[in-house]
Amino acid sequence: MFSFDNSYARLPERFFTRMPPTPVSAPSWVALNAGLARDLGLDPDELRGALDVFAGNRVPDGAAPLAQLYAGHQFGGWSPQLGDGRALLLGEHMGPQGRVDIQLKGSGPTPYSRMGDGRAALGPVIREYVLSEAMFALGVPTTRALAAVATGDRVLRETGPLPGGVLTRVAASHIRVGTFQVYAAREDVDGLQALLDHTLARHAPGAEGPMGLLRHAMAAQARLVAQWMGLGFIHGVMNTDNMTLSGETIDYGPCAFMEVYRPDMVFSSIDQFGRYAWKNQPDIALWNLAQLATALLPLMGERQAAVAEATEVLEGFAALHEREWRAVMAAKIGVSDIGLALELLDIMAEGQADFTNMFRALTVAPDTARDQVIDATRLGDWMRRWQEADPDRDAMARANPAIIPRNHRVEEAIAAAYSGDFAPFEALNAVLADPWHETEANAPYRRPATDDERVIRTFCGT
Repeated sequence: MFSFDNSYARLPERFFTRMPPTPVSAPSWVALNAGLARDLGLDPDELRGALDVFAGNRVPDGAAPLAQLYAGHQFGGWSPQLGDGRALLLGEHMGPQGRVDIQLKGSGPTPYSRMGDGRAALGPVIREYVLSEAMFALGVPTTRALAAVATGDRVLRETGPLPGGVLTRVAASHIRVGTFQVYAAREDVDGLQALLDHTLARHAPGAEGPMGLLRHAMAAQARLVAQWMGLGFIHGVMNTDNMTLSGETIDYGPCAFMEVYRPDMVFSSIDQFGRYAWKNQPDIALWNLAQLATALLPLMGERQAAVAEATEVLEGFAALHEREWRAVMAAKIGVSDIGLALELLDIMAEGQADFTNMFRALTVAPDTARDQVIDATRLGDWMRRWQEADPDRDAMARANPAIIPRNHRVEEAIAAAYSGDFAPFEALNAVLADPWHETEANAPYRRPATDDERVIRTFCGT
């Protein structure tokens, strides 16, 4: 089945806790991602026959299951020990795409569970499966969902007992800013060096030393955040334990794609002060990178000189992100005039335009774009100047999807799944797999939520 070579498990034992997943009582299939399986060089039929592995009831040959240790800043507050509280890294599969982590999420308690039950409710499993696969189809670096399983057990949450689930997540790795922070906080210089060497070899083999890793992470995050924002995506929990060194989107808890464009938009129920609003994401990425730089300082020699070097490197982030953001917006309007792009965003905010549908209308039927705003007076003048600039419609078609995972559709799939009906989940996955074309099948999913359907708060799955 899997072809494991577990390099992380060969790091010092203080990096993790070795342990098997906790078995569940009555597992059943929710979904197997056959396309991803084939991309990984795996046989979907063989995987379907291994339900017990994806439920956590059997450890596959060659696996080295472990819970990873990390720390992190959560909403700006320092948590000295976090770690995998409800997940286990089964191992690193070697396939056609190279080395990838295979992780079970919702696989039972670990020493890092912090009074939690280590389990996942079925709803968050459905949510991460849908959102991560949609993000992949949209061309954004992301962890992916290989499988979803119902456990047959109940988990207790604030709303009462809910059906449980286990997600199998595939990632380039699960190394986070918080992974470096925990060893820096413990003044474990040997551990920091071992982690740096491992991360460079895995994700940035051409880079050298701590600042080489920082530059790599900066470039990856500048690109990633620009891509998020170009799709109206709001991560919702950009804590340092949710920023990967691979540059992948990770953790689809209270995230959302906004409908009506508002630059200060927040969905996460736990983001009470708007720290992670849409417009704040570049600044938060830089803040997180500064924490990475701080964690790397013990590997850089004399502290004053190290701080000066790290500061100089970090000061380059704004230009990196600006370049990526300009490229995203140039593609979205087909014109490399950032002033014109920003003016459109201002018109959209004033006119309460649907973010996705406005850009799509400009792409495929510009005459209908005026229908996207309450008052088209400003938009009409803008469109005249935009059309005079001869927009590149091919570039726009590659940048402006017809469909995103709208919040009410995701919640609809979750509610049905809790009732044992997975048809809405399957239908949603099917249409999101091709976000670039209007079809009869995806027409209902392109429609914004009505007032009665609108979801204004999203929730963490723990």
